[in-house]
Amino acid sequence: MRTMGLDYGDRNIGVAVSDPFGWTAQGVEVVKKRRDNGELDRLAELAQQYEVSEIVLGLPKNMNNTIGPRGEISIEFAEQLRQKLHLPVHLWDERLTTVAAERTLIEADVSRKKRKLVVDKMAATLILQNYLDSKGLRRNE
Repeated sequence: MRTMGLDYGDRNIGVAVSDPFGWTAQGVEVVKKRRDNGELDRLAELAQQYEVSEIVLGLPKNMNNTIGPRGEISIEFAEQLRQKLHLPVHLWDERLTTVAAERTLIEADVSRKKRKLVVDKMAATLILQNYLDSKGLRRNE
């Protein structure tokens, strides 16, 4: 079974999934948020397609480790995911992942227009990979 990683933003949700062994994360797509919450249906389709057994949702924290308004919105979205998909949803500290994704794309000389299309997917990949790495470290202890 695989793990799905999500970067929940104002307009988009970046989606990544792990390989079946839970070692590596790959970006899948960027899901546009909709007024009718249709993004939940698309995430459910992806979870079924990739045989996902758990979800990791980025939790935006302030630099002082407190949870602000964006974090509260993510916590609410996590509950919506649990109810819709009936899967465990883990909240994962996502501080600076979008910044890191943006910086990597700039260093790779990706145009601004193309960066806007993939930065959310790349941030989801970073969130998921960080989670997978932490699980691997715990297994090796």
